[in-house]
Amino acid sequence: MRTFRLSLLCLFFCVTAVAQEPSEFKTPPTKFRPDPLWFWNNTDITKEGIDAQMPGFLEKCGYGGLAILPFGPNLTPKYLTEEYFERYKYAVEKAAELGLTLSLYDEYGFPSGSGGAINADGVPRFRNRFPNLTMKRLDKIEEETRGGATYVSPVSKTGQLMAAVAMNADTKERIDLSGNITEETIVWKVPEGNWKIMQFVCVADDDPNMDYLSEEAAKAYISMTHEAYYKRMPEFFGTTITSTFFDEPTLYRAQARCWTPTFNETYIKKYGSSPALYYPALWYDIGPETQAARNALFGLRAELYAAAYPKAVSEWSKAHGIVATGHQDNEEIENPVGTSADLMKCFKYQDVPGIDKIGGDRPAEKFYKIVSSAAYNWDHSLVMSETYGAMGNIPWDTLYNVAMDQYSKGINMLIPHAVWFNDRDVTFEPELSHRNRLYNQGLYEFNTFLARLNMLLRNDDRFVTDVAMLYPIETMQGEHYFDGPLGAYAGGVKIPDMDYVQISQRLTNELGRDFQFLHPEVLQDACRVDKNGLTLANTKQYNTFRTLIVPSSKTISVANLAKILTFFEAGGQVIFTTQLPVKSTEPNADAQVVALMDKLLPEKLRSSGEPHTNPAGGRVVFLAKPGADALRNALARPSETFDVEFPEGIVPMRYIHKERAGKDIYYFANLNGKAFDSAVALRGKKRYELWNPHTGEVTALQPEYAKKGKDRVSLVRLRVEPSQSVFLVETK
Repeated sequence: MRTFRLSLLCLFFCVTAVAQEPSEFKTPPTKFRPDPLWFWNNTDITKEGIDAQMPGFLEKCGYGGLAILPFGPNLTPKYLTEEYFERYKYAVEKAAELGLTLSLYDEYGFPSGSGGAINADGVPRFRNRFPNLTMKRLDKIEEETRGGATYVSPVSKTGQLMAAVAMNADTKERIDLSGNITEETIVWKVPEGNWKIMQFVCVADDDPNMDYLSEEAAKAYISMTHEAYYKRMPEFFGTTITSTFFDEPTLYRAQARCWTPTFNETYIKKYGSSPALYYPALWYDIGPETQAARNALFGLRAELYAAAYPKAVSEWSKAHGIVATGHQDNEEIENPVGTSADLMKCFKYQDVPGIDKIGGDRPAEKFYKIVSSAAYNWDHSLVMSETYGAMGNIPWDTLYNVAMDQYSKGINMLIPHAVWFNDRDVTFEPELSHRNRLYNQGLYEFNTFLARLNMLLRNDDRFVTDVAMLYPIETMQGEHYFDGPLGAYAGGVKIPDMDYVQISQRLTNELGRDFQFLHPEVLQDACRVDKNGLTLANTKQYNTFRTLIVPSSKTISVANLAKILTFFEAGGQVIFTTQLPVKSTEPNADAQVVALMDKLLPEKLRSSGEPHTNPAGGRVVFLAKPGADALRNALARPSETFDVEFPEGIVPMRYIHKERAGKDIYYFANLNGKAFDSAVALRGKKRYELWNPHTGEVTALQPEYAKKGKDRVSLVRLRVEPSQSVFLVETK
């Protein structure tokens, strides 16, 4: 039975390795149509209402499924009651009858983790059932004293003591006081100098959500939610219910000091030593070891965060024949250490990484590439976006442009936000159903457009690019600290000279150069240097990069930098920007970073901007000011051709290049406000058809062929109007 469910799941989410038939592209099957959130909002959910609404979502809107989202204080039947499950199961049965699929949204309101305490009826169901597994935070209790005195103080009784440390305010000397605790009292003869004496205590926070760093809490939450659904309707999992969705967990809660009682135990297992002397670095500069200490502590916290709920729900989902998706809150923070810990790594164990494109001043579009790159880093293929929430009644061009930008940057599972059970009480516009007179005439056509994008891009095809960019999480962890001036919601600490987001936008939006972020862990563990370049050696999402960009980075691991040097020595191109590394993530290894950087880029070349080259063709350059022109010039290598090249002086389109069974598929989107009319050079001598996702039409093309450097290229003439897009599909 389980094998049967997984086979059905593969059919739902994956396109086969053979190119789709043009006739199917013209009229996409229901399985490729988008699945919006369906808010069950502030009203009585009746069988009559379910019967009335669901056929219209299919027949008049062109949707292929739904994700039921319980919401608001006046929802009936009451959440997780038998009557609620009876009504929910009725909707599942109706979906099965209509050929729709459902995604299991795992909360009442949001964020996931409380069982209805927030944006719902205010009942903290999780805390009521599992009071010891709710969110914890790390507090610092601090006193100052001078040398010569005997310090006597009781150990805090408000929570679990994680460390007691004295730090000399002038020299940064630190002393572990754990050996000075007797009968719950710290007694210490203070040496000469000015000292801070700190107790670090893990306490229960008032937040009703689960402890996001605890695997035990994650499994308890799953037992309260997912297991309750499965117990009552197991026959629909893997058939009608095909996925589960979590919403907006974050670490900015608990004053952005989320912690967990088992942290020290886990740290000792990983590093073989106590973290006690590193705890002051969570608030203070502790001297030369500051960056190493913060990387150890914040890095482990990021691993715990990834390995708790996202991993637990993904494993549960796989065991029940479905896949798991979801997204963080506040993905738009450039320094994610205080919000999502590590915006790439939090998706390490997640089937389908996700993001939320929402209204207001929240530019999620700057971070699409991080989320899609996370999928590729850990060998996944599907990337979700919850899209259009709270954007208001936006015009059609905006609806299309947002979707095209997302799909060109790797998203291939757009979940529209939203349709509403009670469409007279819509909290977050737009209401994207046939009942909204602003959209009812074009909604079916729009969802058919999305279905065509899904048909060619929502699959296990390999993402292709020549360029990688190191995700500078080690620098961000090294500079982050608790209680920063920006406040918890905004991430706490702005890191000086960070430029990775700006370079990401510059590459895709201005220069027509697609790329992939590499997480430092993946660069070290999953990448090798060979004669062709830097190879990400995954099973599905493998790639060989000819260029590696290292954006502004003060801190880097010695192991990563050594591999980058090997890449250069083998003929690879490395571009450093804004700030060169000087600190190591490993303790007492800063000198090794300096020595490796001297080999990569001798001091005399740094201020001049001249490249360092070697006989193997390797090239290293430092861009102190990485503007568009400087970056374009640095990327160019006369002997090599990028996989996609636009003519000089032409504003490029956004694009994504995928490969299916050795055949190329390109998606080009024109978001420039005026028609694109020019030839595009694609590496290799090949033939293509043009597949139009707006109309479903397929036409043959006859490229011209040329030689550029050592490569043959196909020159394809494209005319694409504003807010339009096209596929190029390789033919035999």
